[in-house]
Amino acid sequence: MYIAVVTGASSGMGREFVLQLSEKERFDEIWIIARSADRLAALQAECKSPLRVMPMDLCDPASYSLYRDALAASAPQIGVLVNCAGYGKFDYCEDIPLDEQLGMIDLNNRAMTSFTMLSLPYMKPGAKIVQVDSLSAFQPVPYMAVYGATKAYVLSYSRALNVELAPRQIRVMAVSPGWVKTDFFDRAEKNRERPVVRYMNVLYEPADVVRTAIRHLYHTKKDVSVHGLPVLAQVLGVKLLPHRWVMKIWMRQQGLPNHRAHNHRADAKK
Repeated sequence: MYIAVVTGASSGMGREFVLQLSEKERFDEIWIIARSADRLAALQAECKSPLRVMPMDLCDPASYSLYRDALAASAPQIGVLVNCAGYGKFDYCEDIPLDEQLGMIDLNNRAMTSFTMLSLPYMKPGAKIVQVDSLSAFQPVPYMAVYGATKAYVLSYSRALNVELAPRQIRVMAVSPGWVKTDFFDRAEKNRERPVVRYMNVLYEPADVVRTAIRHLYHTKKDVSVHGLPVLAQVLGVKLLPHRWVMKIWMRQQGLPNHRAHNHRADAKK
């Protein structure tokens, strides 16, 4: 049985990967993974490939065992793995609950690494792995410090893994989108009176970002896929400029206060 596996498949870019992969290649099944069983099941009406709905909370390590058992039971050949599950929380560092900060690490890094390692024994030459990171992977980002750091891990891990797996002819590609129209911000900025992100130079459609990623995955040897000239320009810029300058530019663009931490500590002493 020849399959693709997509995590974070219920919405946004994950959903688009399911639909566009089913158009690009013939799979016996696409295994789709996310928390919402109803939203996953609704995808079947739009998808050409048969879907196996696998509702899981990837922040729960028990999901790793569920996935391992499903692989062992079916013994499939995995042609494409897309690790798209992830979330962010944007705020001043001490105002983000610790469990939220650790949750970002659990989902964005631990689950991604686990699903990659569990999938590798079922991959043959020509298999492909897609890891979705972010433009934040290229720079430190105040007020989304943990989120940006988790995405830097995804980028570094993916590029190194691509070299390690080259002798097995398994391709690993990171996808580094800029701002994308998804429900990501509903969770990232929830319960915050003043959003962290107020300035977006360009806001892209998920379908367009994924279309570029699919083209790069199948028709190039890129280890990083970036959609849009403005995002490419920013990637180049943050490579050339000192990161302290990049962070100052980010703070100024978003109208974020550099003195916030000092006021916070002063209030705590009162």
